[in-house]
Amino acid sequence: ILFGTHKLFNENIKYKDLGLLIIDEEQRFGVTHKEKIKELKNDVNVLTLSATPIPRTLKMAMSGLRDLSVIDTPPAQRYPVQTYVMQENETIIRDAIYKELGRSGQIFILYNKIETIEKYVDKIQNLVPEARIKFAHGQMNKNELDDIMDSFVNYEFDILVCTTIIETGIDIQNANTLIIVDADHFGLAQLYQIRGRVGRSNKIAYAYLLYNKSKVLNETAVKRLQAIKEFTELGSGYRIAMRDLSIRGAGDIIGSEQAGFVDTVGISLYMKMVEEEIKRLHGEEVEEENDKPSLVNVETYIDDNYVSDEDIKIEIHQKINEIDSYDKLIEVKRELEDRFGKVSEELEIYMYEEWFEKLCDSLNINRVKQNERLIELELPEELSDNIKADKLFMESYNINPNFKFKYFNKRIIISLLIRRDEKHFLYYYVPLLNLIKSDLGIKN
Repeated sequence: ILFGTHKLFNENIKYKDLGLLIIDEEQRFGVTHKEKIKELKNDVNVLTLSATPIPRTLKMAMSGLRDLSVIDTPPAQRYPVQTYVMQENETIIRDAIYKELGRSGQIFILYNKIETIEKYVDKIQNLVPEARIKFAHGQMNKNELDDIMDSFVNYEFDILVCTTIIETGIDIQNANTLIIVDADHFGLAQLYQIRGRVGRSNKIAYAYLLYNKSKVLNETAVKRLQAIKEFTELGSGYRIAMRDLSIRGAGDIIGSEQAGFVDTVGISLYMKMVEEEIKRLHGEEVEEENDKPSLVNVETYIDDNYVSDEDIKIEIHQKINEIDSYDKLIEVKRELEDRFGKVSEELEIYMYEEWFEKLCDSLNINRVKQNERLIELELPEELSDNIKADKLFMESYNINPNFKFKYFNKRIIISLLIRRDEKHFLYYYVPLLNLIKSDLGIKN
C-alpha cells in the first residue's frame, strides 16, 4: 500500500501490479489527473471519495458509467451550520466575532489574498482589540505553519485569518464561526468544503458569506451563494454537487476537457446519447425514437414578445410536448399564464396540435391531408372495421355539423371544410378523436 499526493501520478513512478486506487477529496483532483488514471492501467479499480464530487464525475455516476454510493447520515450530536449571505459589513464581522468569543469559541476568517493578508489582520485587530489573532497561508514554511495550527488547536489564540489552506483536513472542534470574505470568488463545492471546517462538535456553528457591497454579482455567483445558503442540513454534499452540475454543466465526459464540444450538441442530447450507448453496452434495449413529421401544419413558434429568453422557450416547448390530455393542456396553460401572462391563440393552437399528434399516434392514424380549404383525416383499416360508424356520425354532429364522412378502400375518411368564421380545425378534430378513443375503450 502506497500513500501519497498528486505525486503518485508522476510519469517516473512505475507500478508493478496496480490493482486499486483510492482517491480521497476527489474534488481537488483536476481532469488531467483523471486522464492520468486511465494511463496507469486499463483494468485498475478506482474508488473516489468526496463530499462534493465535481460535476463531470457526478454525471458519470448518474449515467451508469460509474457506481455511486451515498452516505448521508451525519455523526451524532451534529447541527446544521447556520449560513448567512450578505454584503461585507464591519459591524456584522465585529458582532459575529464577539458572539463567538462570548461562548469561549474560536473563529476562522478566510481571506484569500496573501499580499494583503497582514493589513487585513490589522483591520480585524482594530475592530476587536482584545482578540488574539494570527494568520496563515500556503507560502509559509512547513514548520511555521505547523506551529500556528498547533497553537490554534491548543486555544492559544482566538482568530485565524487564513487562505483556502483550511479547505480540507482541518478538524478543530472549538472553532464554530466562519467568515468568508469575497465569497463570490469561490466555487460551490469549494464553499461547501470550507463551511465544513466549522460545526464539528455539538455546538451550533455560524458561517457568514460576505461579498463586496460595491460589486454587482453575476448570475452564476448569485446561484452559487443562494445554493450554499439553501442547503444547510448535514449530508447536503450530494444535493450541492447536483446543483453545481446544473450550474456548470457536465463538460466533456469522454475527453480530457472539463467543458468541451458538448456546447455545440446540447447537454440534454449529449447525455441522452451517452445513456443510450451505456444501455447498449449492458445489453439493454434502446427505444428508437419515432421522429415522424407532424401530421398537420401549425405554427409552433413562441413569440419574442411573450418570452424572449431562449432557455425559457426551450422549457415551454418541453412542457407543451408533454400534453396528452385535456387536464394536461389546462395545467400547462395555467402555468404559462401564471408566469408570462395570457396565452395567445397561436400558442393555444400549438398545444392542441401536440395533443392531436398524441391522439393520432394512439389510434395509429398517419394520414392527414391539409390545404387552404379542407382537412381530410383517414382512419386506418383496422380502426375503420372496429368503429361504429353510425354512432360516430351522430355524435360528431354535436362537435361540428359540417364533418363529412366517406368510406373508401376499406377506410373511413373524415373531412372538414375550413371556414374563416369558425375556430381552428384542431378544436373540432381533437374532441372527435377523443370520442373515437373513448368508444373503443383505448386508454393510452
